[in-house]
Amino acid sequence: MDAAQPPVLDRTVQGLLGTAMDRPDGPLKVTGTARYAAEALPENLVTGFLVRATITKGRVIGMKAEAVEAMPGVIRVMTGHPLLRNPAQGQAHQAPEQILPKVDYFGQPVALVVAETFEQARHAAQALVVTYEEEVAEVDPNAASQVDKPKASQLDQGDLEGAMRSSPVAIDTTYTTAPHSSAPMEPHASIAEWVDGRLQLRGSYQMLKHNVAELADSLGVDEARVRIHAPYVGGGFGSKLGIAPEAVAAAHAARELGRPVRVVMARDQVFEMTMRRTETTQRMRLACDADGLMTALAHEDRVSNLPGEAFSEPTAQGTHFLYGGANRRFTHEVARIHRPCAGSVRAPGEAVGMIALECAMDELAEAADIDPVELRIRNIPDTTPEGGQPYSERALERCLREGAERFGWSQRRGMAERLEGDWWVGMGVAAAVRTNMMEESIARVTLRPDGTALCETDMTDIGTGSYAILTQIVGEMLGLPREKVEVQIGDSDLPKSSGSGGSFGAQSCGSAVFLACQGVRKHLAERMEVAPDDLTLRDGRATGGNRQVALTDLVEAPMSAEGHVKPGETEDNFSIAGYGAHFAEVGVHRDTGEVRVHRMLGVFSIGRVLNMKTATSQCHGGMIWGIGSALTEEIMHDPRDGRIVNHNLAEYHIPVSLDVPQLDAMLLEDTRDDQANPIQAKGIGELGISGAAAAVGNAIRNACGVRVRDFPATPDKIFPHLPDVT
Repeated sequence: MDAAQPPVLDRTVQGLLGTAMDRPDGPLKVTGTARYAAEALPENLVTGFLVRATITKGRVIGMKAEAVEAMPGVIRVMTGHPLLRNPAQGQAHQAPEQILPKVDYFGQPVALVVAETFEQARHAAQALVVTYEEEVAEVDPNAASQVDKPKASQLDQGDLEGAMRSSPVAIDTTYTTAPHSSAPMEPHASIAEWVDGRLQLRGSYQMLKHNVAELADSLGVDEARVRIHAPYVGGGFGSKLGIAPEAVAAAHAARELGRPVRVVMARDQVFEMTMRRTETTQRMRLACDADGLMTALAHEDRVSNLPGEAFSEPTAQGTHFLYGGANRRFTHEVARIHRPCAGSVRAPGEAVGMIALECAMDELAEAADIDPVELRIRNIPDTTPEGGQPYSERALERCLREGAERFGWSQRRGMAERLEGDWWVGMGVAAAVRTNMMEESIARVTLRPDGTALCETDMTDIGTGSYAILTQIVGEMLGLPREKVEVQIGDSDLPKSSGSGGSFGAQSCGSAVFLACQGVRKHLAERMEVAPDDLTLRDGRATGGNRQVALTDLVEAPMSAEGHVKPGETEDNFSIAGYGAHFAEVGVHRDTGEVRVHRMLGVFSIGRVLNMKTATSQCHGGMIWGIGSALTEEIMHDPRDGRIVNHNLAEYHIPVSLDVPQLDAMLLEDTRDDQANPIQAKGIGELGISGAAAAVGNAIRNACGVRVRDFPATPDKIFPHLPDVT
């Protein structure tokens, strides 16, 4: 993508794209007939269960496999093949570290027990005696002896210290956020079977072209000998970006035993053996002049990961370009500790970085005695403050102003001024931002002689609506109703797409499908003897050159075209991102400090809306995750050995129905971004979470006067500081 694309979709007339079309896969899912990774059962299937390490650091020096293999139904204890220490990082395209007998965290997979039934495999795995040579492990990120400072993440611009001293208003504060788990509804699961020397793996994965390469590398085989099927994925949120231990274990076992092997992680294993979002410590220093114009901005953070992992949470990703301020400093530290691996979790960077930034912006507004909405608007820069790039499109001010009007922001009272019965009530605001990316993607579209179309790509649907939006793009471009479009995805043998992740799936794969449809339209225009721009397609008929022809009369043989899209110069020449604003109203109990969210509004600018229903659903999902980040979600590590002590959905508290009020999500119209991609769309899956938790935190401050800087804002951090009520 080297230049802005003409808005072809503004001239199509089918009227399918952008509507709230139901998901084509919806009936299959609600009737239980959509088969997920662990549900398509081949004959002669056996089950494997992973064995977890019970030390934090050291080496495996022995396993009493013979005793376990003598148990009823047990087939084999797999110890001779390397297991993955942890999943591959997103888009790694090669195997992650395979280091047995070395152990790097409590809960790491160290063996696989295969048995005839799940119950037999689980019982045997729990009975397996493993002996270790234990080493001293560091598990506290604040006391780590090894701390890396990646050079690319450091910035010192202007004179920050001087600006902090000379500015009439300045704040210097530190925020902390807890580790998070993706906790997808469908656990990590794989069924491996070798057919004629080729691995067929049904897995729950997000990025098949990368997953094939990672799995092949893990097995020591050519990529052509690996095929992954993932037609339905029950949630990923980043945890299924890279190939994980259960897939590699199942593939090794199936090859050795000559039988299909199914391995499904138990819920505690999902918490331990897949990616967590790192905890963060973020120091924020902001300063402004008497008019509220920022003169200084510093975002300095510490995150953690295992030794040897290249990924680190890009906490300040959105801070770099959201607000102005000539004097700037960014430092980023990675503490190397022995906790489960850290990796991409929904909106890596902004999800936790925006908590600190947007709460700090509220602190600055309070210190400067300026309305928090107005302070943000005053500090929207004309060009990026660190490189001078133009913004491709940005409706942040519009999101803030229209959101304030819709939410009733003018009715907001002063701090701790609104006590209704036993509840302090207040409002908070936060900006939202998420970088917008384009990834290489290929798709094939075929128009058949019977007037139907087939779209093929290895794109995945992780619950976000890929089947729906690809159906709509094809239907819109080729003038077909939804029932005339078939979408085949989730098979690595199909043309290779971006996959789902990073909020780039819809626009990347969607653009490839769009370009493939452009190729088909060109063929049709040639048949009609008109220029492509003079061709109109609607309801299965082609119009052009003063004649109208049914597609069934125009297409004598299958008519195919491939679309291939790549990132181009626009990503270098423009700052491209999605923007938004969150507004929240909360109640804080005057005695207990319990927080209840009364209502939330999110206003978002995401370019062209591809499906109003699925886009709104993504906004709601992000806002709900923001409520969890603000109030309840927290992985708890035992300070002695780093083990996760709340590795289940009973004690890791994601928001449930009673925690979530009626949500209002507003998608701005007329904010299409010609520089973003050929379909002028931007991602929404991660923008919805960015800033949401900060809006809740700021509402708590307005409600009761307590500023929480350690998230989640549980009652114990609030009630000791509540104002006295007589």
